[in-house]
Amino acid sequence: MKRLLTLCIVLCALCSASAQGVDHARMNQFVDNLMARMTLQEKIGQLNLPVTGDIITGTAVSGNVVDQIKAGQVGGLFNMKGVKSIRQLQEVAVKHSRLGIPLIFGMDVIHGYETVFPIPFAMSMSWDMEAIRNSARIASVEATADGICWTFSPMVDICREPRWGRMSEGNGEDPYLGAAICRAMIEGYQGNDLTDRTTMMSCVKHFALYGAPEAGRDYNTVDMSRVRMFNEYFPPYQAGVEAGAGSFMTSFNTIDYIPATGNRWLMTEVLRDRWGFDGFVVTDYTAISEMINHGMGDLQTVSALALNAGTDMDMVAEGFLGTLEKSLSEGKVTIQAIDQACRRILEAKYKLGLFDDPYRYLDDKRASKEIFTAEHRAAARRLATETFVLLQNKDNVLPLKREGKIALVGPLANTRANMPGTWSVAATSDRYSTLLEAMRRATSGKAEVLYAKGCNVCYDAELEKNSTMFGREMRDNRDPKAMRDEAVSIAQQCDVIVAAMGEPSEMSGESSSRSQLTILDAQRDLLEALKATGKPIVLLNFSGRATVMNWEVENIPTILNVWFGGSEAADAICDVVFGDVSPSGRLTVTMPRNEGQIPIYYNHLNTGRPNPKWFTKFTTNYLDVPNDPLFPFGYGLSYTTFNYGTLTLSGNTLSRNTLDADNHLTASVTVTNTGSCEASEVVQLYIRDMVGSIARPVKELKGFERITLKPGESRKVTFDITPDLLKFYNADLVYDCEPGEFQLMVGPNSRDLQTQSFTLK
Repeated sequence: MKRLLTLCIVLCALCSASAQGVDHARMNQFVDNLMARMTLQEKIGQLNLPVTGDIITGTAVSGNVVDQIKAGQVGGLFNMKGVKSIRQLQEVAVKHSRLGIPLIFGMDVIHGYETVFPIPFAMSMSWDMEAIRNSARIASVEATADGICWTFSPMVDICREPRWGRMSEGNGEDPYLGAAICRAMIEGYQGNDLTDRTTMMSCVKHFALYGAPEAGRDYNTVDMSRVRMFNEYFPPYQAGVEAGAGSFMTSFNTIDYIPATGNRWLMTEVLRDRWGFDGFVVTDYTAISEMINHGMGDLQTVSALALNAGTDMDMVAEGFLGTLEKSLSEGKVTIQAIDQACRRILEAKYKLGLFDDPYRYLDDKRASKEIFTAEHRAAARRLATETFVLLQNKDNVLPLKREGKIALVGPLANTRANMPGTWSVAATSDRYSTLLEAMRRATSGKAEVLYAKGCNVCYDAELEKNSTMFGREMRDNRDPKAMRDEAVSIAQQCDVIVAAMGEPSEMSGESSSRSQLTILDAQRDLLEALKATGKPIVLLNFSGRATVMNWEVENIPTILNVWFGGSEAADAICDVVFGDVSPSGRLTVTMPRNEGQIPIYYNHLNTGRPNPKWFTKFTTNYLDVPNDPLFPFGYGLSYTTFNYGTLTLSGNTLSRNTLDADNHLTASVTVTNTGSCEASEVVQLYIRDMVGSIARPVKELKGFERITLKPGESRKVTFDITPDLLKFYNADLVYDCEPGEFQLMVGPNSRDLQTQSFTLK
């Protein structure tokens, strides 16, 4: 009888969602009917998200998951891989729990599934919204073909703190660009119909401010004004709401001295009341129980705090499961709060079509046809080539010719597992190429590639162990001098040296903070020995963050930052190194001269005593280093050159330099490829509000366009300037623009700009 009643409820919801969106009246009726039959324990059970399976990202594993599912004490599971395993547990939920409520299955599909795209930080360097959207679309196709319907992505934390390892998972330092990437990722994951079996629900994280930890140490305290929150850190999260993200994830840090997971102002007043978010909020891994360490009380107290704040689902901590019934009896939470959280979880499952068909993502025929396909790999390879940033190319060492002998050296030259980058939990690295393999393929029959590792990541074995976890180990126990001498001997036989160096993939990412960002000691010693050979050197710098490269800039003629390019990284690197593709990545972070400049970012406020140059007493500067960065935000070189014509402004009703609510201005510049190869350029628009009711940044990114030009080709790039571009949150957190004078700037990066002035009436 119970199965028949459940079936009747399910039939009431047939085809309730469409490409135009969910039929909310029908969804509400369905959820009302279902919740009327649920016990208190079953409602609380929907709020519980344990982890199980082979892929573990934290330190806890729930061992009694099957029994909990049968008892209706689980709402979803995460980080299981494979249709067979997922089907087994979905059948337990549907066939062996009282009401047969299906589970939602999530995974950290951060930058691809088995076809791995560049790490998010690297993807942002492409400034290519269509390619980024397509990367999320492909990730969704592959993950759903393997049973996953919910991804813990995109991560949109603004980060100006490269000591923080999770810079690698975000999109850099700029809120405008970060918001654009957030929208593109959600559109890629979710499409316009979540009941489509190839789409999955996104989860915007980490809400909020996680990218600004004190001292750059992961999980550490964050403290800032609300004006800064709204203007500089919140825009990507808000963009996620506007793009229709199905879920949000809480961050580990405090906000106004209250942990985000228990912060009602953040989760309810901002996210739901101000922005109108109608999905559900899940914690990060054990974030509820971690509030105990923040000094917020025992497990029962912090669980009630989280629920009352507006947090709906408890990842792993089982604080909701173990304490909410008691808290309800003691009046510390209300049944309305429990019901509301349960409803949001059930609505997410409804929107995904799981009540219509709990097995809709469990077609075992899809995986063999839709995962790691040639088409997907080609897309990942193309995008990877767009992310590499050419920082320096003295004497045009790059691109290399496919001739003679090439020395390939360095600890990252012949590693397979490190190519995809951090947070590639579904990767199948045994199918990915090493750089050595790719380079020998790329030069087959034309040039000879000689290889020597040359050194370990660093001399300190313990540091290397902690930086190469999860199967990325590659330590060599040979004598360091013997390894270095071997590399030098090979280099002396060759015409050019390609040095694959930098961070291994797990030296950036979660819990991978660094206090020093220079290249590690063993690699520096190898570079010095290679420099002494007199051969030209191309440094391929692998990293998941902005690093300090003063010595390299002074001593190595050519530097190509390749970040971590995903499963197709090795071939993509060869595409650029040998000139099949011109590098077109542009920095989405400011590169510091040393750690003492951090935080350093282009859109800063001025001081009362500004000084952009070298030391002058009683102005804002250092004694020992200039204020300006080593490389500015937006910077990147190409194998060609681009000429920017004169920046012009034109209006449609008023003078060309006046803007009001009824008109717009058009900024135009003609860009010409003045070199000898086809290449892409990122044309960037910045605006400065010269006088405001609060201090305003020296410039802010307000537009960009990525263009591709053949040799000699020109294109006119235009930007529409409207009052909306000029809005900001004032001291009262009112979002509006203020009349006055503005500067409009256009150029190839945030430093090298043409400027025009205009007035907002």
